[in-house]
Amino acid sequence: MFKRASLTLAAAILALSAGTITANADGCSGRSHGTGTVLGAVGGGLIGSAITHGSVVGVVGGAVAGGLAGNSIARDRDCRGGRYDSYHRAYYYDRYHHRHYYN
Repeated sequence: MFKRASLTLAAAILALSAGTITANADGCSGRSHGTGTVLGAVGGGLIGSAITHGSVVGVVGGAVAGGLAGNSIARDRDCRGGRYDSYHRAYYYDRYHHRHYYN
């Protein structure tokens, strides 16, 4: 039991380290998306472990897929963040038809 848990943990750490190498900055913000990659890899590893009942292949496969998905989601949210906030701010019109934004 202990050997299987340590092997699963080693595989998850290996997948996390391989997934975070690809978390480089992009042209939208110039920031790293390592947090999204790590969270995605941890979640994917947990889901892969739950689906395959602790199989090392399932953990590593889930961690790699989750890391890629987390990186992609972090990049997408980062690139759309500024435009979304400026276009969808809450506002109201006063009786003189002037637009006022909520803070």
